[in-house]
This record gives sequence, structure tokens and C-alpha cells, in this order.
Amino acid sequence: MSLEAKVLSGAADCIFCRIVSGEIAAQVVYEDKQTIAFNDVNPVAPVHVLVIPRAHSPAVKAIDDAGLAALLHSAHQVAALKGVAESGYRLVFNLGDDGGQTVFHTHLHVLGGRRMTWPPG
Repeated sequence: MSLEAKVLSGAADCIFCRIVSGEIAAQVVYEDKQTIAFNDVNPVAPVHVLVIPRAHSPAVKAIDDAGLAALLHSAHQVAALKGVAESGYRLVFNLGDDGGQTVFHTHLHVLGGRRMTWPPG
């Protein structure tokens, strides 16, 4: 499916929108007016939390500066709540098919709890 088709399917088929609405349960770690953060169901690190905007947005490039600031603020709150703020953590956006994006609702991965390697993938 092309990116355009994924964008056009929009919020109706979006698993993250269904989490925001409460239709699908998630282990919520943090939430505020603009964002919600929950544990990833397929973690790749001891701490693996997804931070998403409450409003559907198919890719980070569609979010304005205030929305990006809200995502980053929430990610830092998650790191503190999960106990990795001092030891270190990684923030990752995956963009498009080649970037590894599988859910086309903007989301930021907060990864921590172990030493990260480089290059990442």
C-alpha cells in the first residue's frame, strides 16, 4: 500500500487512534492534553514506550513545532518515570517504509534500560 493510501485510510483504521479513544487497551505510562505514552507490545529494550499525539497525524513531517515540542516533553517525562533519565535513553522516529514505519500515526519510541549500540539498524 502506498503512503498516500495509508494516509487516506486515516484515523478510521488507525490502531493508535483506537488506543487514544479507549477502544483498544494499552499500558499507559504517561498522558497529558496533547499526547499519550504506552508500553510497546513488542519491546526491543527493557524500556520501550511509544509517545503519540492524541490527534491523528500520519507522519512526523505533518506535525508543527508545538506538536513536536509536546512529543519531546512527554518523552522526557516518560524517561524520568521509567528511571532512565539519568543513565540515558534513545528517542527514535521511524519515517516511511524505508525508515521502518509500520503504523502511520506519528509516534516516538523511547528506548532505554540497556546500553544502546551504534549504528542502530
